[in-house]
Amino acid sequence: MFTTSKSLLTGVLLALATVVIGCERPTEPHPVTDDLSGYSVAILITEGFQDEETLHPKEFLRDRHAEVVVIGPAVETVTAYNSDQQVQIDKAVADVTVDEFSALVIPGGQSPGHLREIDEVVEFVADFYETGRPIAAICHGPQLLIAAGIMEGKRATCFEGMSDELIEAGAHYEDSPVVRDENIITSRVPDDLPMFSAAIAVALVDHVEPLDATTPYYAPPTAPPAPMLPPPDPAEPPQPEQND
Repeated sequence: MFTTSKSLLTGVLLALATVVIGCERPTEPHPVTDDLSGYSVAILITEGFQDEETLHPKEFLRDRHAEVVVIGPAVETVTAYNSDQQVQIDKAVADVTVDEFSALVIPGGQSPGHLREIDEVVEFVADFYETGRPIAAICHGPQLLIAAGIMEGKRATCFEGMSDELIEAGAHYEDSPVVRDENIITSRVPDDLPMFSAAIAVALVDHVEPLDATTPYYAPPTAPPAPMLPPPDPAEPPQPEQND
């Protein structure tokens, strides 16, 4: 009886261990850096932005010492569609260049629908994509990526209600909290914001050089120099012949 009970208990413990191990969250490729000094990130919005999707990455990146610049069609104060939250646009898209920023963030809400109607903004997004630096869009933000013509063949996610737009643009839709395909990062809803903001920081550290104090251009990391080899041993001088 005791042997049977012991075997049963052992089986239960093994089953529990299997469940616990199977439920462990995968580890992050590397921890999110706490120091993003030297990086400058643009957040692109206009009237009708989603408040959390704008403020969370803005504060997350600033808390880690990145420069965050809010850009839009004009320098003005705009209001969220879902609250009374207001945000000041620091610079107009017409007054900046893609070379000034390490990454571009596009929050959701009604803002992307308005922005995709402005040719100058769509061209800015398309040009930024060509730099190879990170573009991150959440919720309805991918509407602007679609307008820029950069989503064909890309894996991406978004607010579920606009997934058909992604598919029609030739993207491969995935219902995941965050999807990263090359330099494009996409996310679904405000509940995914911690992972979304962290993914932006990781992409910066992985793929973008911090700002050089002497130039506003962000170059991709270069390969490390080849290790120097030690000099060859000097040849031994010839020995004089000895006469017997």
